[in-house]
Amino acid sequence: MRISVIIPVYNEFRTFSRVLERVRRAPLPEGCSKEIIVIDDGSTDGTAQMLREHIREGTIVSHRLTKNRGKGAAIRAGIALTSGDVVIIQDGDLEYDPDDYARILEPIANGDADVVYGSRFLGEPVGMALKNQIANHVLTAAANLLYDARLTDEATAYKAFRSSILQELHLECNRFEFCPEVTAKVRRLGHRIHEVPIHYNARGIAQGKKIRARDGFEALWTLVKYRFASRRTLVRREAAGALQAHGSLH
Repeated sequence: MRISVIIPVYNEFRTFSRVLERVRRAPLPEGCSKEIIVIDDGSTDGTAQMLREHIREGTIVSHRLTKNRGKGAAIRAGIALTSGDVVIIQDGDLEYDPDDYARILEPIANGDADVVYGSRFLGEPVGMALKNQIANHVLTAAANLLYDARLTDEATAYKAFRSSILQELHLECNRFEFCPEVTAKVRRLGHRIHEVPIHYNARGIAQGKKIRARDGFEALWTLVKYRFASRRTLVRREAAGALQAHGSLH
């Protein structure tokens, strides 16, 4: 099984080399290999030059967006470049620990799940501010209410999917609404989301954290919006035809 690791980065010059090294060393379930796909979201701090060195060394596949469009747009660009059987999302900072990969991917490798989220609240969210904890719990409660998702951490960055599921979705996100959009759409299509505990070490705005309060409101609106969207709009046009033929869209 081939694992595609998508890393969207924007001005992560200070931490990215350490992140990449940890991703390269990250354990995987037995029989798995990985490819690393880095999307530079229009960085202006030297990240692009650093990535060129890694490209020349052959350690990553990389693509640069000409201007900063947001994490969701970078992830969408990364999905188009994947060749793996499974996709996992990795932030370009040190909040999330790549040593958790094996734990996250094991249910998929064993055939027990198609979508796995790494839950910070099944583990210990070290250093997470109270306001961020409250926002996360509100978003999780909304996902559970609207989609019967049965989650403890909807907004976690550590999400893994069988590629076939992720690539059938019609994703429209540009910023941080990737998380609620993908949660809404996989649940609307009937996929169960499996959770495992992960490690988490929060960083603040001073350390480069980019998400803001308005992104929380956007995430909540995204969950509400896709609950009532037509099922045909949730998947790409070619995927919709195949699902319609199998009676999966109605």
